Amino acid sequence: MNKTELVKSVQEKTGLSKDNSHKAVDAVIESIIETLKDGKEVSLIGFGTFKVKDRKERKGRNPITKEEITIPATRVASFSVGKSLKDAVAATNKKKAAKKKK
Repeated sequence: MNKTELVKSVQEKTGLSKDNSHKAVDAVIESIIETLKDGKEVSLIGFGTFKVKDRKERKGRNPITKEEITIPATRVASFSVGKSLKDAVAATNKKKAAKKKK
C-alpha cells in the first residue's frame, strides 16, 4: 500500500472527503516526524512504537576495494511492532499456511 492507497482507505473508512483524508494522513505523518526530531517516541497502543536510536561509530569495509572504512555515528528512526499488530499478522500467516497444506 502506498500513500495514495492509504488516503483512499482512510476516505472509505471515515467518510471524509479525499482532500480531508489526505490532510489527515499528512498530519499524522508530520506529527510523528516532528516528535522523532525532538528525540521523543510515539507510542500507538496495539500498533507499535516509533523511536529514535543512536548508532555508534563503527568499522566497515568497502565491498569493492575491501578497504576498511569508518562508518560515522548517526541517529535513525526505528519501529517496534505492538502486540495487536503482531498477533493480527501472525493469524494471517497461519491462515495462509493452512490453505497451502490443503
